[in-house]
Amino acid sequence: MSRALFIRGALDAYVAPFNLREGSPGEVLIDVACVGLCGSDLHYYKDGGIGSAVIKEPFVPGHEFGGYLCEDFDDLGLRKGALVAVDPNKACGDCEFCDKGFANLCPNVKFIGAPPFNGAMTERIWVPASQVIALPQDITPLQAVMLEPLGVAIHAVDLAKPRLLERVALIGCGPIGLLILQVLKVAGAGEILAVDPLQHRRDMAYKLGAAHVGTSVDDIREWTAREGAPLVIEATNSPLGFRDAVLAAKIGGRIVLVGIPDGDTYTLPAAEARRRGLKIKFARRMGEVYPRAIELVAGGKVDVTSLVTHQVGLDEAPETFRNHADNAPGYIKSLIYPKGFSKLGG
Repeated sequence: MSRALFIRGALDAYVAPFNLREGSPGEVLIDVACVGLCGSDLHYYKDGGIGSAVIKEPFVPGHEFGGYLCEDFDDLGLRKGALVAVDPNKACGDCEFCDKGFANLCPNVKFIGAPPFNGAMTERIWVPASQVIALPQDITPLQAVMLEPLGVAIHAVDLAKPRLLERVALIGCGPIGLLILQVLKVAGAGEILAVDPLQHRRDMAYKLGAAHVGTSVDDIREWTAREGAPLVIEATNSPLGFRDAVLAAKIGGRIVLVGIPDGDTYTLPAAEARRRGLKIKFARRMGEVYPRAIELVAGGKVDVTSLVTHQVGLDEAPETFRNHADNAPGYIKSLIYPKGFSKLGG
């Protein structure tokens, strides 16, 4: 009997014994090294669900994780004990969206860490062998965890298609926003105008290369002489995120919405969007991005380590959820070590 972090409903997270299920054909057993507390995990904690993915019984969250193989994995030429990452998105492979190469849009997906499918905030987990990602030897467990959110950022920038040296407005400087900022710079974007209400996130955005950093969309309008930016990427949890992205956009501009709003509802004055004639895209998870994510981290082109502000054991996880929900000062990204952070030596 192992232990896990469970979410039972809104604002109800606790640690309890967890009975690991039997593995199925085509699965491999992973000894979880660490797992990230993602914004979607936080939505399950704050709201009790995201859209139709509602918590009906206690479940184990966690889809950003790395771990060690419990047995040899001949398919990838890996030996027992090798550190691997896991793509949590198990698409059906048969629907029209999968056939067209959009596995991230598959309506029949079995997503690790989204109800009713238990995730990785526990000591061991069975995962589909097809979702295991081999890693270079010098990748650390922390970096392995951060490959999944980096993949979300890569997908967002793929959708945005920034033009060379184009000015970009970035709404929201949480972990995903800060990763998007770095990927934009790698992709050749120009001046990045970043805003976030939290000081410690603004400080990190400036450190990572934002040209201007402010508190709200009003700052972006001031920096652009009220003209707005030709490209806006929104990565907040605010119901006003869509509205702010519209207000930050130039007439004829493009918007990519990445964030998930609290309460699963946006508030938007329609005229502001219509009169700008905007092109709007919604980001949904990610595509086949792991090779690029690994290359960006291994090559030092994206700094994932500095975003991790807190690393805790399983017993501290419920408090960590509460602190993130309360926007506690200094929290950007937290990692949870199910077997204990000090025991693993970080």
